[in-house]
Amino acid sequence: MWFLSWGPVRSLPLFTTRTGRAWNRSEALRTVQRLARKAGVDGQISPHSLRHTFATSALDNGVALHDLQDSLGHADPRTTRRYDRSRHKLAKSAGYDVARALA
Repeated sequence: MWFLSWGPVRSLPLFTTRTGRAWNRSEALRTVQRLARKAGVDGQISPHSLRHTFATSALDNGVALHDLQDSLGHADPRTTRRYDRSRHKLAKSAGYDVARALA
């Protein structure tokens, strides 16, 4: 799920439906793909590919691995290091096209 968290107790959905219910995965995927088509982005794009683009772009711009680990919510730093090892694949990502367009 997509949640904002303030401390260990309270968390609120980041994206909600009109009725206030948190988005499920398929709603997030459909929305991202619809917006990508509308923006003229070619290729496969998903919430995860945008997350991956965020992580690899942050590393390219000098964000410390530990800070990135915190922002992604990874408990294990080895999970975050995977993004560092796969940065060479970034140019092939449709999400990277979005990041370049916004820069």
